[in-house]
Amino acid sequence: MDVTALTEPASIDLSEPELWNVPYDERDAVFAVLRDQQPIHFSPERDFGPMPAGPGYYSLTTMHDVLYASKNPKIFGSSAGATSIADLPPEFLDFFGGMINMDDPKHARQRKIVSAAFTPKMLRQVEDQVQIVAKAVVADIASKGECDFVTDVAARLPLEIICQMMGVPEDKYQYVFERSNVILGAGDPEYVGEIGEDEMVGALLVAGGELAALMEEMAADRKGNPTDDLTSALVNGEVDGETLSQSDLNSFFILLLVAGNETTRNAISHGLVMLTRNPEQRDAWQADFDGLAQTAVEEIVRWASPVIHMRRTLMEDHELSGHQFTKGDKVVLWYSSANRDATAFENPGEFDIRRTNNHHVGFGGPGPHFCLGANLARREITVMFRELFEQVPDIRAVGEPDYLPSNFVNGIKHLRAEFTPTP
Repeated sequence: MDVTALTEPASIDLSEPELWNVPYDERDAVFAVLRDQQPIHFSPERDFGPMPAGPGYYSLTTMHDVLYASKNPKIFGSSAGATSIADLPPEFLDFFGGMINMDDPKHARQRKIVSAAFTPKMLRQVEDQVQIVAKAVVADIASKGECDFVTDVAARLPLEIICQMMGVPEDKYQYVFERSNVILGAGDPEYVGEIGEDEMVGALLVAGGELAALMEEMAADRKGNPTDDLTSALVNGEVDGETLSQSDLNSFFILLLVAGNETTRNAISHGLVMLTRNPEQRDAWQADFDGLAQTAVEEIVRWASPVIHMRRTLMEDHELSGHQFTKGDKVVLWYSSANRDATAFENPGEFDIRRTNNHHVGFGGPGPHFCLGANLARREITVMFRELFEQVPDIRAVGEPDYLPSNFVNGIKHLRAEFTPTP
């Protein structure tokens, strides 16, 4: 596919699978064309496994429009599906997306119950564990001189933290890791083998079902033997007489494992890539870690845009930026495009850890669906780079990352890293 030829909106089809296999700078150039010439752009849909193509969707590519849709959930709803452009059966949406695929008042009730489970004591314990786990993860590779940065470092920290929070047995960590990979990488042969599109949905259901079975096993145990983990708090807690059903628990577990694991690991991985490509930025952060940590982490998240898009559906007829939408229209909020919008960022194509005016949408847009784990992700990224700079200070990415072919997750599957071995 010659992406460089896509210089007019009429030639751009965001449903074209090959577009999501080209280098990121070429893809960013395609979205720059849309932001400049046709910021609200229509694309047809393709068949999704055994399901026929839908009616097509409109893309919101500018920061202004993405923010507007995010702040107006009564107009731009999520209950018809936020995590999939294709129209999926309701039970599929509930199972894999949980709260993300809900609107108020149901969304507000569930988020309130879940938020109440994150007690100050639990959050303090999690913060302490982030430091302990990050130090151990880096120590495990320090003497080797090289590693697969994704599987050996970036993936381990969020995976272990989330599993510890939920009380998942340590011997199940790899089990959880593999099944979360299938859910977000179902189109990649590395995770699901050589299967056809019709078998993709089956692979998703099997992986989700196995994680749900694990949650049900833990929930049954915690009802009679509560501990201080999040599973116990969710199983035995209630807010205003409301509790989570077992199916709610299962979908939240899947959401937490997939969203909390994948997004942070990809932000950390992209961070090493960009610090390697911009050594002056790396040197500056190492020289003043605490002084630059906050802005550096925000820039890593902006640059990585771990979740590329979310979908909304028009709940009523509405006009936005001169375009008249009709009730039922699908719109896709391209966070990755909004995070490169020159009207929102100065020199958006530059990686700048000193960037202060950095109101990105790397954790989603403002509103009821803003990422519940944003602060935990920020802490994990901060602590991980602190440990890397202290234990293996010259660590660098070598070669090109092995990217996940996806229009939803800005994933890196593998990344070779080298450094001077330390005891």
